[in-house]
Amino acid sequence: MERYQFEYFLAVVDHGGINAAASALNLAQPTISQAIRLTERELGVLLFHRIGRGMVLSSAGHALVGPARRVMRDLIVAGSALSDNIGRARGRLDLAAASTMSAGTLADIVAAVRREAPGVVLRISELSDEAAAPLLLREGHCEIAICHLPVAVGTGLAELEFGEQEWWLTFPPGMGVPGTDPLMLADVPDTPFVVVPKGTPRAREIEIEVRRAGRELRVSAVLEHREARLSYVLAGLGAAFLDRPLAEEAQRRGATVRSISPRVSSPVGLVYDPDRLSVAGRVFVETVRARQVSWH
Repeated sequence: MERYQFEYFLAVVDHGGINAAASALNLAQPTISQAIRLTERELGVLLFHRIGRGMVLSSAGHALVGPARRVMRDLIVAGSALSDNIGRARGRLDLAAASTMSAGTLADIVAAVRREAPGVVLRISELSDEAAAPLLLREGHCEIAICHLPVAVGTGLAELEFGEQEWWLTFPPGMGVPGTDPLMLADVPDTPFVVVPKGTPRAREIEIEVRRAGRELRVSAVLEHREARLSYVLAGLGAAFLDRPLAEEAQRRGATVRSISPRVSSPVGLVYDPDRLSVAGRVFVETVRARQVSWH
Protein backbone atom coordinates (compact mmCIF):
# COMPACT_ATOMS: atom_id res chain seq x y z
CA MET A 1 0.00 0.00 0.00
CA GLU A 2 1.08 3.56 -0.73
CA ARG A 3 1.11 6.36 1.80
CA TYR A 4 -1.88 8.09 0.21
CA GLN A 5 -3.99 4.96 0.68
CA PHE A 6 -3.40 4.99 4.42
CA GLU A 7 -4.00 8.73 4.53
CA TYR A 8 -7.28 8.59 2.59
CA PHE A 9 -8.52 5.59 4.58
CA LEU A 10 -7.89 7.37 7.89
CA ALA A 11 -9.48 10.56 6.58
CA VAL A 12 -12.71 8.66 5.88
CA VAL A 13 -12.53 7.07 9.34
CA ASP A 14 -11.90 10.38 11.11
CA HIS A 15 -14.43 12.44 9.16
CA GLY A 16 -17.19 9.85 8.89
CA GLY A 17 -17.55 9.69 5.14
CA ILE A 18 -15.98 10.21 1.74
CA ASN A 19 -17.39 13.68 1.10
CA ALA A 20 -16.14 15.03 4.43
CA ALA A 21 -12.76 13.34 3.94
CA ALA A 22 -12.43 14.85 0.47
CA SER A 23 -13.26 18.28 1.83
CA ALA A 24 -10.74 17.93 4.67
CA LEU A 25 -8.00 16.86 2.25
CA ASN A 26 -9.02 19.39 -0.40
CA LEU A 27 -9.48 16.61 -2.95
CA ALA A 28 -12.27 15.55 -5.29
CA GLN A 29 -14.69 12.97 -3.89
CA PRO A 30 -14.01 10.45 -6.71
CA THR A 31 -10.30 10.52 -5.84
CA ILE A 32 -11.05 9.29 -2.32
CA SER A 33 -13.61 6.74 -3.52
CA GLN A 34 -11.22 5.25 -6.07
CA ALA A 35 -8.41 5.03 -3.52
CA ILE A 36 -10.65 3.21 -1.02
CA ARG A 37 -11.85 0.75 -3.68
CA LEU A 38 -8.24 0.13 -4.78
CA THR A 39 -7.19 -0.54 -1.18
CA GLU A 40 -10.07 -2.97 -0.68
CA ARG A 41 -9.12 -4.83 -3.89
CA GLU A 42 -5.47 -5.04 -2.87
CA LEU A 43 -6.32 -6.34 0.60
CA GLY A 44 -9.17 -8.54 -0.57
CA VAL A 45 -11.51 -7.30 2.15
CA LEU A 46 -14.33 -4.82 2.57
CA LEU A 47 -13.15 -1.93 4.75
CA PHE A 48 -16.44 -0.04 4.98
CA HIS A 49 -20.11 -0.79 4.85
CA ARG A 50 -21.88 1.76 2.66
CA ILE A 51 -25.06 2.85 4.42
CA GLY A 52 -26.87 5.54 2.51
CA ARG A 53 -24.34 8.32 2.12
CA GLY A 54 -22.43 7.23 5.20
CA MET A 55 -19.53 4.87 5.72
CA VAL A 56 -19.30 2.47 8.66
CA LEU A 57 -16.14 0.50 9.36
CA SER A 58 -16.31 -3.25 8.80
CA SER A 59 -14.51 -5.62 11.15
CA ALA A 60 -11.57 -5.66 8.73
CA GLY A 61 -11.63 -1.86 8.63
CA HIS A 62 -11.52 -1.69 12.41
CA ALA A 63 -8.51 -4.02 12.39
CA LEU A 64 -6.68 -1.76 9.92
CA VAL A 65 -7.13 1.53 11.84
CA GLY A 66 -4.38 0.95 14.41
CA PRO A 67 -1.73 -0.30 11.94
CA ALA A 68 -2.61 2.52 9.52
CA ARG A 69 -2.13 5.14 12.21
CA ARG A 70 1.20 3.61 13.20
CA VAL A 71 2.37 3.65 9.58
CA MET A 72 1.44 7.33 9.24
CA ARG A 73 3.11 8.11 12.57
CA ASP A 74 6.31 6.32 11.50
CA LEU A 75 6.33 8.27 8.22
CA ILE A 76 5.96 11.54 10.14
CA VAL A 77 8.78 10.49 12.47
CA ALA A 78 10.97 9.61 9.47
CA GLY A 79 10.28 12.99 7.92
CA SER A 80 11.07 14.81 11.15
CA ALA A 81 14.42 13.02 11.36
CA LEU A 82 15.60 15.57 8.84
CA SER A 83 17.35 18.71 10.03
CA ASP A 84 17.70 22.15 8.53
CA ASN A 85 21.02 23.43 7.21
CA ILE A 86 22.30 24.29 10.71
CA GLY A 87 21.24 21.02 12.34
CA ARG A 88 17.93 22.03 13.94
CA ALA A 89 14.97 19.62 13.98
CA ARG A 90 12.14 20.16 11.54
CA GLY A 91 8.90 18.43 10.60
CA ARG A 92 5.58 17.99 12.38
CA LEU A 93 4.99 17.10 16.01
CA ASP A 94 1.53 15.90 17.06
CA LEU A 95 0.52 16.53 20.67
CA ALA A 96 -2.69 15.71 22.52
CA ALA A 97 -3.39 17.90 25.54
CA ALA A 98 -6.09 17.71 28.18
CA SER A 99 -8.45 20.63 27.75
CA THR A 100 -7.40 22.34 30.98
CA MET A 101 -3.76 22.33 29.84
CA SER A 102 -3.96 23.74 26.33
CA ALA A 103 -2.96 27.28 27.37
CA GLY A 104 -0.69 28.87 29.96
CA THR A 105 2.48 26.85 30.50
CA LEU A 106 1.92 24.67 27.44
CA ALA A 107 1.90 27.79 25.27
CA ASP A 108 5.19 28.84 26.90
CA ILE A 109 6.71 25.42 26.22
CA VAL A 110 5.56 25.44 22.59
CA ALA A 111 7.09 28.88 22.15
CA ALA A 112 10.38 27.63 23.66
CA VAL A 113 10.41 24.62 21.32
CA ARG A 114 9.76 26.85 18.31
CA ARG A 115 12.68 29.07 19.31
CA GLU A 116 14.88 26.01 19.54
CA ALA A 117 13.55 24.46 16.31
CA PRO A 118 11.60 26.96 14.16
CA GLY A 119 11.20 24.34 11.44
CA VAL A 120 8.93 22.22 13.67
CA VAL A 121 5.19 22.63 13.21
CA LEU A 122 3.23 21.57 16.29
CA ARG A 123 -0.30 20.23 15.93
CA ILE A 124 -2.18 20.17 19.24
CA SER A 125 -5.43 18.22 19.53
CA GLU A 126 -7.71 17.88 22.54
CA LEU A 127 -7.28 14.88 24.80
CA SER A 128 -10.87 14.47 25.93
CA ASP A 129 -10.30 11.19 27.81
CA GLU A 130 -7.00 11.26 29.68
CA ALA A 131 -7.23 7.56 30.57
CA ALA A 132 -7.11 6.81 26.84
CA ALA A 133 -3.71 8.51 26.40
CA PRO A 134 -1.71 5.22 26.25
CA LEU A 135 -4.06 3.82 23.58
CA LEU A 136 -3.86 7.02 21.50
CA LEU A 137 -0.07 6.88 21.66
CA ARG A 138 0.07 3.21 20.68
CA GLU A 139 -2.32 3.76 17.76
CA GLY A 140 -0.34 6.73 16.48
CA HIS A 141 -2.89 9.50 17.06
CA CYS A 142 -0.17 11.59 18.68
CA GLU A 143 3.47 11.40 19.68
CA ILE A 144 3.19 13.00 23.12
CA ALA A 145 0.22 13.35 25.47
CA ILE A 146 -0.01 16.10 28.10
CA CYS A 147 -2.30 15.20 30.97
CA HIS A 148 -2.70 14.41 34.67
CA LEU A 149 -0.49 11.63 35.95
CA PRO A 150 -0.18 8.74 36.38
CA VAL A 151 -1.89 7.15 33.37
CA ALA A 152 0.80 4.92 31.88
CA VAL A 153 1.55 2.46 34.70
CA GLY A 154 2.32 -0.95 33.21
CA THR A 155 2.12 0.22 29.60
CA GLY A 156 5.83 0.52 28.82
CA LEU A 157 5.40 4.24 28.14
CA ALA A 158 7.41 6.96 29.84
CA GLU A 159 6.02 9.76 31.98
CA LEU A 160 7.74 13.05 32.72
CA GLU A 161 6.15 14.99 35.56
CA PHE A 162 6.83 18.71 35.40
CA GLY A 163 4.33 20.33 37.71
CA GLU A 164 0.93 20.10 39.29
CA GLN A 165 -2.56 21.41 38.80
CA GLU A 166 -4.44 22.72 41.81
CA TRP A 167 -8.19 23.22 42.21
CA TRP A 168 -9.68 26.38 43.68
CA LEU A 169 -13.22 27.36 44.59
CA THR A 170 -14.79 30.01 42.37
CA PHE A 171 -17.95 31.90 43.30
CA PRO A 172 -20.22 34.16 41.20
CA PRO A 173 -19.44 37.89 41.27
CA GLY A 174 -20.92 39.68 44.27
CA MET A 175 -21.64 36.56 46.29
CA GLY A 176 -20.93 36.79 50.03
CA VAL A 177 -17.99 34.50 50.74
CA PRO A 178 -15.93 34.08 53.95
CA GLY A 179 -12.73 36.11 53.75
CA THR A 180 -10.55 33.20 54.89
CA ASP A 181 -8.03 31.99 52.30
CA PRO A 182 -7.53 29.08 52.12
CA LEU A 183 -11.17 28.31 52.78
CA MET A 184 -11.89 25.16 54.78
CA LEU A 185 -14.26 22.89 52.87
CA ALA A 186 -16.36 22.59 56.01
CA ASP A 187 -16.92 26.37 55.84
CA VAL A 188 -18.02 26.55 52.20
CA PRO A 189 -21.34 28.47 51.93
CA ASP A 190 -24.47 26.47 51.20
CA THR A 191 -24.71 27.49 47.55
CA PRO A 192 -25.53 25.63 44.32
CA PHE A 193 -22.60 24.15 42.40
CA VAL A 194 -21.83 23.81 38.71
CA VAL A 195 -20.14 20.41 38.29
CA VAL A 196 -18.85 17.96 35.71
CA PRO A 197 -20.16 14.39 35.42
CA LYS A 198 -19.04 11.97 38.10
CA GLY A 199 -16.42 9.44 37.24
CA THR A 200 -13.29 11.43 36.42
CA PRO A 201 -10.41 11.00 38.89
CA ARG A 202 -10.39 14.70 39.79
CA ALA A 203 -14.16 14.85 40.31
CA ARG A 204 -13.96 11.77 42.55
CA GLU A 205 -11.12 13.26 44.58
CA ILE A 206 -12.99 16.53 45.15
CA GLU A 207 -16.17 14.65 46.06
CA ILE A 208 -14.26 12.54 48.61
CA GLU A 209 -12.73 15.62 50.25
CA VAL A 210 -16.09 17.42 50.38
CA ARG A 211 -17.70 14.42 52.07
CA ARG A 212 -14.83 14.11 54.52
CA ALA A 213 -15.60 17.70 55.49
CA GLY A 214 -19.18 16.62 56.24
CA ARG A 215 -20.68 18.43 53.28
CA GLU A 216 -22.68 17.51 50.17
CA LEU A 217 -22.67 19.60 47.01
CA ARG A 218 -26.04 21.02 45.99
CA VAL A 219 -25.92 20.81 42.18
CA SER A 220 -27.45 23.40 39.87
CA ALA A 221 -25.96 22.20 36.56
CA VAL A 222 -23.92 19.24 35.28
CA LEU A 223 -21.74 20.18 32.30
CA GLU A 224 -20.14 17.73 29.88
CA HIS A 225 -17.93 20.54 28.58
CA ARG A 226 -15.86 21.42 31.63
CA GLU A 227 -14.50 24.60 30.02
CA ALA A 228 -18.04 26.02 30.11
CA ARG A 229 -18.09 26.10 33.91
CA LEU A 230 -16.50 29.54 33.97
CA SER A 231 -19.34 31.07 31.95
CA TYR A 232 -21.95 29.47 34.19
CA VAL A 233 -20.25 30.71 37.36
CA LEU A 234 -19.99 34.24 35.97
CA ALA A 235 -23.68 34.06 35.01
CA GLY A 236 -24.55 33.33 38.65
CA LEU A 237 -25.67 29.70 38.37
CA GLY A 238 -23.44 28.61 41.20
CA ALA A 239 -19.92 28.03 42.47
CA ALA A 240 -17.44 25.58 40.94
CA PHE A 241 -14.15 23.86 41.62
CA LEU A 242 -11.89 25.10 38.81
CA ASP A 243 -8.29 24.38 37.98
CA ARG A 244 -6.13 27.27 39.10
CA PRO A 245 -5.50 28.95 35.70
CA LEU A 246 -9.24 28.98 34.97
CA ALA A 247 -10.00 30.23 38.49
CA GLU A 248 -7.52 33.06 38.04
CA GLU A 249 -9.21 33.99 34.77
CA ALA A 250 -12.56 33.96 36.60
CA GLN A 251 -11.10 36.29 39.21
CA ARG A 252 -9.95 38.72 36.53
CA ARG A 253 -13.54 38.73 35.24
CA GLY A 254 -15.09 39.56 38.61
CA ALA A 255 -15.60 36.20 40.33
CA THR A 256 -14.58 35.59 43.95
CA VAL A 257 -11.88 32.94 44.28
CA ARG A 258 -10.53 30.99 47.25
CA SER A 259 -7.91 28.31 47.54
CA ILE A 260 -9.19 25.41 49.63
CA SER A 261 -8.13 23.31 52.58
CA PRO A 262 -7.49 20.45 52.44
CA ARG A 263 -5.68 21.19 49.22
CA VAL A 264 -6.69 19.21 46.11
CA SER A 265 -4.05 18.88 43.39
CA SER A 266 -2.75 16.45 40.82
CA PRO A 267 0.63 16.02 39.09
CA VAL A 268 0.74 16.82 35.38
CA GLY A 269 3.24 15.92 32.70
CA LEU A 270 4.08 14.22 29.45
CA VAL A 271 3.37 10.65 28.36
CA TYR A 272 5.33 9.24 25.42
CA ASP A 273 7.09 6.21 23.97
CA PRO A 274 10.84 6.93 24.29
CA ASP A 275 11.63 4.37 21.58
CA ARG A 276 9.44 6.09 18.97
CA LEU A 277 10.16 9.76 19.57
CA SER A 278 11.01 11.83 16.53
CA VAL A 279 13.81 14.38 16.64
CA ALA A 280 11.15 17.05 17.18
CA GLY A 281 9.61 14.96 19.96
CA ARG A 282 12.97 14.66 21.70
CA VAL A 283 13.42 18.43 21.49
CA PHE A 284 10.01 18.88 23.12
CA VAL A 285 10.74 16.41 25.94
CA GLU A 286 14.17 17.87 26.64
CA THR A 287 12.76 21.40 26.66
CA VAL A 288 10.26 20.37 29.32
CA ARG A 289 12.89 18.45 31.27
CA ALA A 290 15.20 21.48 31.28
CA ARG A 291 12.50 23.89 32.41
CA GLN A 292 10.85 21.71 35.09
CA VAL A 293 8.12 24.32 35.14
CA SER A 294 5.28 24.74 37.60
CA TRP A 295 1.86 24.47 35.98
CA HIS A 296 0.45 27.87 36.84
